[in-house]
Amino acid sequence: MINKFHPFHIVELSPWPILISRSVFSGIMSTVVWTQTKLRTPFKISLIITILISYLWWRDVTREAKNQGFHQIEVLNGIKIGIILFISSEILFFVSFFWTYFHRSVRPNIELGQNWPPIGISSFDPINIPLLNTIVLLSSGVSITWSHHALIKNKFNKTFNRIVLTIILGIYFSMLQSMEYWQAEFSISESIYGSIFFIATGFHGIHVIIGSTFLLICAIRIYKLEININHLIGFEAAAWYWHFVDVVWIFLYRAIYWWGA
Repeated sequence: MINKFHPFHIVELSPWPILISRSVFSGIMSTVVWTQTKLRTPFKISLIITILISYLWWRDVTREAKNQGFHQIEVLNGIKIGIILFISSEILFFVSFFWTYFHRSVRPNIELGQNWPPIGISSFDPINIPLLNTIVLLSSGVSITWSHHALIKNKFNKTFNRIVLTIILGIYFSMLQSMEYWQAEFSISESIYGSIFFIATGFHGIHVIIGSTFLLICAIRIYKLEININHLIGFEAAAWYWHFVDVVWIFLYRAIYWWGA
């Protein structure tokens, strides 16, 4: 809608934020049901609904920017603040994992054999797949920054090629992490160490998949010339999110893989 008393176009109120928050909440609850009863159907339904709402929300935002011209200065500033707040909440989300990890590892109790990792658990060699994953993810951070600089200079071919390289590195990271989980000699149910390891690294892996999807959407939009120097908030949001994923992994590698070993 357009407010005639305001010099800017006003974006209409969206139903998607509240709907996706409820969908994510139901997804978390259905995950608990899955782990306790082995019933997967509620989780699958919640996942499908979340993906559908995400698509519709993304579609509306793209239409507001591309077709309706609503993304002017005030709206763009609001989007940037929203992204910053979202990433800040994600940082606090991972802080809780690190807090739990250090709380248990600095003074392991008698149930853990007063040892960390607990007696009977063989931790991963940090100079193996974890180090390779670190190199891959840091390289992807370089390539997305490289792509950003190319976009600022209106070099769309280089921008597209470098963001595709970032996506490939993200997929490679996910493949390596899956291989690592497959080779793990302990499970999520083996003491607090197994729980923290798989929850912290698993949630980071989910963020890598989400970030890769985010970058894939940006790559498609760059290919269609929908992102340019005058309209690149979507690309910047994806880049900020990807750098957040990079930084979190550095702390995970240093704490869980290197120091924990």
